[in-house]
Amino acid sequence: ISFNCVDSSLSSLKNCQSYINTGMDIATHVALDLVESFNDVEDVNSVENVMLEYAAMDRELNHYMRAIEETVNQIKREKPENIPDLKNLVKEKFTALESKNSDSDLQRNEKYMYFKDQLKEMRKQFCHQSDNGNEAIEQIDEDIAVTQSQMNFICPITQVEMKRPVRNKVCGHTYEEDAILKIIQTRKQQKKKVRCPKIGCSHADVKGSDLVPDEVLKRAIDSQNKQ
Repeated sequence: ISFNCVDSSLSSLKNCQSYINTGMDIATHVALDLVESFNDVEDVNSVENVMLEYAAMDRELNHYMRAIEETVNQIKREKPENIPDLKNLVKEKFTALESKNSDSDLQRNEKYMYFKDQLKEMRKQFCHQSDNGNEAIEQIDEDIAVTQSQMNFICPITQVEMKRPVRNKVCGHTYEEDAILKIIQTRKQQKKKVRCPKIGCSHADVKGSDLVPDEVLKRAIDSQNKQ
């Protein structure tokens, strides 16, 4: 049995998945824009609902692709004499996977978790900026806060202000994207692990897959430079 058509269909479905990921990225940026422009309640909640809808589509697509792959593998294993009803076999496996769905699945979606994390950080930044605008704060406290904030803008590798900060999901530290990827690539060629470059951090196995763009930090750096 030739599965060329099936492979082609799977490829198309994976393209659809990339569109979902792009949609979730755009929704995340929109939510951060809303927080930054003081529309931080109802509108952001609407965007979060959109993110959950995307997560549900992603889960359904994953289950469908998994059902197809499992059906193909089963047929290759059993090598039946007659061509089985592929459509029904896929439907059965898909229905079985979908029957185990729960709301917690959506909460664990990687893009949704990133959305919630960045939203939390943006709200912290937003509150910090609001506090700085309060005349009751002592000038010395403001100076300390600004200095500490600027220190967070510095890459522990290059020792200069970051332009494209990425955050390590494991230890939470941020680095300039190009700088940390270059180290990871070099160590990989040497077959060595990468220790987190942040002084005092005990994390000894930094992986490229653990790095995510820190959009909130990038916005804070850009805002500081504009000022």
